[in-house]
Amino acid sequence: MSTRFTKRDIPMVESQSLQLFFGATKMNEQISLYLSNALKERGYQSITPCVLRFLSALECGTNYGSEIARSLCISRQMVAKKVKELCCMGYLEQVDGKGKQKEILFTELGEHLMSDSRQLLAELDEILCEKLDRSSLQETVERLKGIQAIVSHIDRD
Repeated sequence: MSTRFTKRDIPMVESQSLQLFFGATKMNEQISLYLSNALKERGYQSITPCVLRFLSALECGTNYGSEIARSLCISRQMVAKKVKELCCMGYLEQVDGKGKQKEILFTELGEHLMSDSRQLLAELDEILCEKLDRSSLQETVERLKGIQAIVSHIDRD
């Protein structure tokens, strides 16, 4: 393990976990940008990586603001604001649910958006498999899941 020093001689230890973090973050950004650009080409002009991140946290069926907030680690107020924006864009709708809670559902346009997103990601799989063999890609995915499980477990201890 090597160590670098700042101008103030503060040690900065090298870390594979840090490299993994930056690599995963960059991969997330690149895939999100690829997907949002491809969706814009298909007519979804208001789609951004941020919108995709929010929508990816939703279930295909019924969603509730409190569950979305927990999943994304954001406030319910932020969820309400984003849901309102996505309702105006035509991707989501809110209907009366249990008690005061509103149910958040995909509209038909929203379902088409998610379907097109999955199709584009399947096409990206094929591009990746042309450069890497399918088993290498699957092995990488499985290893990332394993690392995620380990880190998740450490977080709970």
